[in-house]
Amino acid sequence: MPMTQIWDNDRVIAVTPISAGPCTITQVKTVKKDSYSAIQLAFGNRKAKNLNKAQRVKYAKAGISPMFVKEIKLKNDLEVNIGDQIQVDSFSQGDIIQVTGISKGKGFQGVVKRHGFKGGHKSHGNKDQLRMPGSVGSKGPAHIFKGVRMAGRMGNERVTVSNLKVALIDVEKNIIYVQGAVPGAINSLIQIKASGEMKIKPAKEINNDEVKEEVKEEVKEEVREEVREEVKEEVKEEVKA
Repeated sequence: MPMTQIWDNDRVIAVTPISAGPCTITQVKTVKKDSYSAIQLAFGNRKAKNLNKAQRVKYAKAGISPMFVKEIKLKNDLEVNIGDQIQVDSFSQGDIIQVTGISKGKGFQGVVKRHGFKGGHKSHGNKDQLRMPGSVGSKGPAHIFKGVRMAGRMGNERVTVSNLKVALIDVEKNIIYVQGAVPGAINSLIQIKASGEMKIKPAKEINNDEVKEEVKEEVKEEVREEVREEVKEEVKEEVKA
């Protein structure tokens, strides 16, 4: 979501609203079974027809049709089940968080924009050299050392911003308002980390009946389409014969 602002008494705070839930657990990995501890979290919704059969079978256990799936490694095994959810109530106003995302891609850029070079002198006799990088090394080694700041691809990198503050939490809409900017473009996927205990809502307390019925209907419609295609192929073969 684009940045906005909120009022704190008589002070305006620039914030970034983040849609942060609910995140549903779709798989649990343990040290005994998988040699390491982790959980797979699913976020968002998409049509079941856009999932392959293996994914539909896997996510049907949790009653969801997710847009994104991310595996989070843990230090110790957690007593959680498939279908449990992590919601925004795991955070609270005033928490200090760490946000990780993929920064905006800016394409191939020169040294002035990429590294902040001031450029050459705008004086007589300095034509076409205003935004040039200048010297890149001495003549002796006869090659360019690794790490020299030059033109190249800018952005589209994994960036982590620490010490961000949670300004406000909207539990009903599952939105976290973070003070300041976060890495990434609008509608991009980010990861939020914070210290403290993670609150997990059991699957039995979550009503996913509507989502499950929607997934079932989409799967049924896909099966009908497959049957129609098979019938059409059989009719074509009979006509040819």
